[in-house]
Amino acid sequence: MSYVAQNGRILVVDDQPVNLRVVSSLLSRQGYEVITAGNGEEALARYRESAPDLVLLDMIMPGMDGFDVLKALQTLPPPAAPVVFVTAAQDRDMLLRAFEAGVVDYVTKPFLPEELLARVNAHIGLKLTRDRLERVAREREELVNLVAHDLKNPLSSVLFASDLLRAEGCRPERVPHYLAVIHDSAQDALGYIREYLETSMGAAMARGETHYAGLADTVDWLVRRYGMQLEARNIRVIAVPPPTEVRVSIDERVLRQVAENLVSNALKYAPDSELTLAARSGAPGYWQLIVADRGPGIPPEQQRLLFKPFTRLQEHDDGISHGLGLSLAKQIVVKAGGQLWYETREGGGAQFVIELPEAVTAAPDAQPVRAE
Repeated sequence: MSYVAQNGRILVVDDQPVNLRVVSSLLSRQGYEVITAGNGEEALARYRESAPDLVLLDMIMPGMDGFDVLKALQTLPPPAAPVVFVTAAQDRDMLLRAFEAGVVDYVTKPFLPEELLARVNAHIGLKLTRDRLERVAREREELVNLVAHDLKNPLSSVLFASDLLRAEGCRPERVPHYLAVIHDSAQDALGYIREYLETSMGAAMARGETHYAGLADTVDWLVRRYGMQLEARNIRVIAVPPPTEVRVSIDERVLRQVAENLVSNALKYAPDSELTLAARSGAPGYWQLIVADRGPGIPPEQQRLLFKPFTRLQEHDDGISHGLGLSLAKQIVVKAGGQLWYETREGGGAQFVIELPEAVTAAPDAQPVRAE
């Protein structure tokens, strides 16, 4: 009978060198990565160095026996690897004690190779399947957080513009602009949903597709989209587009959503001041989009927490912020090959810098290609 091994790492613990050689050889031929230890202390050290997917643990050893090692393993940080006892003991009470202590299975010595491989394959398969399910659950949670957060900005714009339309004394000449904000914000919200739930940037990149954003267009879009809200907060906007039309290697909608997160922070924390939206050259082959305000800035001792998920450095009462914005923004920029960082602004205030690789075109009318 043949067995198809699944990728996995197995820690084999036994005080008899001959047993270690036999079991290691058997498992290695099946494609498993095998780590060996001759006693309990060595087993714990190997486990800490590189957590395995399964532990084959001798029950009876001098010094730390299998029960002592199992108890020590259970104190280590999760995720815990399943443990299978390998033992010559046939005592029913001892085997029951082993299951109560947390082992998932046992193999008796002398063992049949087919039996050992069957049990190892079964438990490795369960462990790797569990790991995949946990990874999918984490990715789904991250996706839900990302979509929920990014929908907040366009929906806030819809709510703001609709409130202005409903307000008494709404100026008729402003109505078309408010309606355009509502329409465009709703379009953006739908675009985010399509991007994350249907096409995804990762799938587009896998197909060889490349995305670009114009810095001048982005600055102009931010001024138009958030002009009313900034005005309502008495924030004066200073827009500084690049000297020439510059495109950077990131999807246009994605760059807008990152910049929106930074502008929304200025709306919350820097009223009655000014906001600078500027594009400038950065490192060779890179361009920067600057979002800088004249608010209180971030104290030095808190700056290291800026891009940590679920961290809010200032409390406010809008009831919808979860401290995800800057963390997600940084992840998006890094994935596009750039960087996002914070600087204390000279003269007071906060300054965020988005640096992205420039997109180079072969000819004025040609399709752009990514800069190497």
